[in-house]
Amino acid sequence: QRVPVLRDPDRAEDDLESVFYFPGCGSERLFSDIALASLAMLCEAGAQVVLPPGYLCCGYPQTAAGQANRGLKITIDNRVLFHRVANTLNYLDIRTVIVSCGTCLDQLLTYQFERIFPGSRLLDIHEYLFEKGLRMDKGLGTRYLYHDPCHTPMKVHPPLPVVSALTGQPVPLSDRCCGEAGTLGIARPDIAGQVRFRKAAEIRQGVRRLTGQDHAAGEAVKLITSCPACLQGLSRYYEEIGVTTDYLVTELARERLGQDWQQAFVAKLRKGGIERVLL
Repeated sequence: QRVPVLRDPDRAEDDLESVFYFPGCGSERLFSDIALASLAMLCEAGAQVVLPPGYLCCGYPQTAAGQANRGLKITIDNRVLFHRVANTLNYLDIRTVIVSCGTCLDQLLTYQFERIFPGSRLLDIHEYLFEKGLRMDKGLGTRYLYHDPCHTPMKVHPPLPVVSALTGQPVPLSDRCCGEAGTLGIARPDIAGQVRFRKAAEIRQGVRRLTGQDHAAGEAVKLITSCPACLQGLSRYYEEIGVTTDYLVTELARERLGQDWQQAFVAKLRKGGIERVLL
């Protein structure tokens, strides 16, 4: 019944741009550090962040599984709820809706957010940070390969220029599907296994181009992505190739805010950075 509004308590409220952030299942429940890093970097970029009043699924998994009526009901219920949020917080003039998952973005395109928050647009977290000019200051001494998801969330700006700008280095593309494909890895392991075999060859080729070796040592090379399901799928290649996988926004938060960024960000929010508005 209450809508959380997060802001950096050290910044003047009048100077903050208001955005609405939809975490989704993958960023909130599967890998919650993605949502936390997104919130931290939005505050770092000078935004105050409106969140849904509770955990919500976008409805894509139900629709993709053939449960069209169930997916439609979730979509309609969410849209009604977001209209209530928009009416309650109309003084914030929200013009940007942020997501951190391409699958959620595909479903939220059907929500017609421009009619919920008039004049608003739907944008991936990394595109937003790219537009704000954020980037890694010093780097982590790591070379990166970027895995662009099948449901790529970057629809406004080309992914590779965004990734290269945020990391402060040229980042090559690691092509091919990771093999996770939502539930494909579980439902059809025979097909997923063949997809992973081809992806492993692609990753190894990328590591060889960056290091001259077939196996990455430590965190000399990292695979970064922008899809929670891909993050899970790409982690399966660690033992074979030695490449660790991380989310781009999480890597950015770690580099800019320090290794203990999670505890520091939460501690800052608890000192006057959370407002709860009655819906």
